[in-house]
Amino acid sequence: MPRSPTKPSVNSPAELASDEVSHFLDAVKNTPLPTPAKNGESGQLIFALDATASRQATWDQASALQADMFTKTQGLSALKLQLVYYRGYDECRASPWLSTSASLLRMMNKITCIAGRTQIERVLKHAIAEAKQSSVQAVVFVGDAMEENVDALGNLAGQLKILGLPVFIFQEGHDIVASMAFKQIANISGGAHCQFDQNSAQQLGQLLNAVAAYAAGGTEALQRLESQGSKQAALLLEQLR
Repeated sequence: MPRSPTKPSVNSPAELASDEVSHFLDAVKNTPLPTPAKNGESGQLIFALDATASRQATWDQASALQADMFTKTQGLSALKLQLVYYRGYDECRASPWLSTSASLLRMMNKITCIAGRTQIERVLKHAIAEAKQSSVQAVVFVGDAMEENVDALGNLAGQLKILGLPVFIFQEGHDIVASMAFKQIANISGGAHCQFDQNSAQQLGQLLNAVAAYAAGGTEALQRLESQGSKQAALLLEQLR
């Protein structure tokens, strides 16, 4: 049984256009291969979510996509997930490391959206702290807004770059301020940024699967995903070759 999420310290922790998908995959292609886990340990990926009220309308769909990603990735290689989310006033929580889709679903089902400001800085600080304690291969963040100091976020993204921890950001909607900040965080950290909306569910799920497989086991994991019919994994592999 997974433990209830605990609050990390502030100092710890219409359809996607084909050219945008191509740019996203190009950025993933240029990301260094994930740092191998030590002593045979499972690969680890931090999955961070904005759970403020603006995302309520698409929360169920997003939850299903995330669960689907890890259901499909589970058989490819050993990948552990830590769920991090923020909502309301000063609430930012991190789960223990999860290794099964059932654990992920149980954790996701406990989260509801609550009005509040974004807390991306706390998410990035938490990722930095985790990366200093153990090998973490990637951070995936899903959000739609940014209400913080973009320079401070850029500085943290630089620290993540030094640690070899890329941030892959999936932006819901088309908020210009958020888009500028998300692109900066992704570029500086060595990750990638991509926008989506309610019509992008299938393609977003494929991109998430490809990134998760890449974080779990590099090109070998992507080849396995490709053999299961993932077009996004095939596109990514083509550019990695």
